[in-house]
Amino acid sequence: MVAAPAAADAVARARRLPGLGVGLHLVLVDGHSVLPRTEIPGLTRADGAFDRNMVRTSVRVFLLPHIRRQLAAEIRAQFEAFRATGLHLDHVNAHKHMHLHPTVARLLVEIGHDYGLKAVRLPSEPVAVLRAAFPQQRYSTPLYQGWIERLRHRLHGAGFVVNDHVFGLAWSGAMSEDRLLRLVPHLPDGVSEIYLHPATEVSPALLTAMPAYRHREEFAALLSPALKNRLAELRIALVSYTDVVAAHPRQ
Repeated sequence: MVAAPAAADAVARARRLPGLGVGLHLVLVDGHSVLPRTEIPGLTRADGAFDRNMVRTSVRVFLLPHIRRQLAAEIRAQFEAFRATGLHLDHVNAHKHMHLHPTVARLLVEIGHDYGLKAVRLPSEPVAVLRAAFPQQRYSTPLYQGWIERLRHRLHGAGFVVNDHVFGLAWSGAMSEDRLLRLVPHLPDGVSEIYLHPATEVSPALLTAMPAYRHREEFAALLSPALKNRLAELRIALVSYTDVVAAHPRQ
């Protein structure tokens, strides 16, 4: 999140970890913009924050040409801000998965090409895997599954690398060690992204934004020796999107 309060600190830490795959997390709702409100008055409130209502934003972006122009300008500004960090662009995704919106997806593809974008996260979480890992719980196919497949088709057609699956949607904020240990034996073939929201401390800002998230547990899960050993036993390789791009040179 290039406009977030701790972005500079995050960039400094990433520079000390050259092997870390760092992506651009586009923020178009529920966050702050890079551009000032004078340039995108239709997207931000008086305090410079985006609208938190995804449905309202989605409708306005789809129907209003001047809002689409402001959206394009803000997306480009966020790509520019990432470029200014000097970090390699590993991949792009969007806050609240807003790139499922066809207008946002189109702009991401068009603008992303200008900045050397090669890979995009596809928020496709297979229900069958969730049911196999946790048979005592009920999971249903999301209503936006059709949008996911359209986004997959658009990204493939534009030559981008995408993950085959993602995990962390149904259990967002609760990807504990136990949950991951039960999940990994059921990972399907292909490239799966598992995403978490780890933290060593829970600040007032985190409590406000994600009151039910178990940040410390997720941090501990990432450092779990048991999980590391289980991945090795199952011969699951840990990769970045850049690694996947390198394995698909035609794209």
